[in-house]
Amino acid sequence: MLVKWMRCTVVDRRGFERGQRKWAGLPGEPGFRGQGGGWSRLRPDVAHVFAFWESRAFYDSFMARSHDRLASAQSGTFKDAQVRLFDHRFDVKTGFEPRFTDADLVRVALCRVHEDRAEHFALMQEKVWNPAMAGSPGMLRGMFGEASGSEYLVLSMWRSAAEHGKYRIERVERLALRAQTHSDLAALTGDVVELEPSWTV
Repeated sequence: MLVKWMRCTVVDRRGFERGQRKWAGLPGEPGFRGQGGGWSRLRPDVAHVFAFWESRAFYDSFMARSHDRLASAQSGTFKDAQVRLFDHRFDVKTGFEPRFTDADLVRVALCRVHEDRAEHFALMQEKVWNPAMAGSPGMLRGMFGEASGSEYLVLSMWRSAAEHGKYRIERVERLALRAQTHSDLAALTGDVVELEPSWTV
């Protein structure tokens, strides 16, 4: 599965939201699995959109055919768009599905890892972070993705902000020590995204 993550700064909120509803045409596209997104809790003018495709080939075909027609509705409503593509490597918890209807919140982390530590980082994600996140009340599902250049995406869906907050305060520092995360990471950026139900496709 291919994951597309788009982050942008919105300059015309109403126009952007109107345009976002035009993506309702996506389910007819071959290989499309789901899309959702919302607003950053940390920066109210930043929007995140996550789209899932069966494979890179299906995604490339969509980009060549239908993308520009659907995207034109949002032209001029945002700036500083950053788009990244990741290959799904494994699930956090089990049976990840690109469903957004039961979640209120998405936590997204972009991890740039030292090249010689990439294998260790992925192993710790599987053996230390995954079980801890999977055992947290309110964590619904998540996935770990990989891009070229030792970049990784950790995406988790949560039932509520309160439950995500509890997990963060109680466990993150302890887990980071155990997984030696500071030795693996060259850079870490992330955000907490409040999902907009009307953006779910």
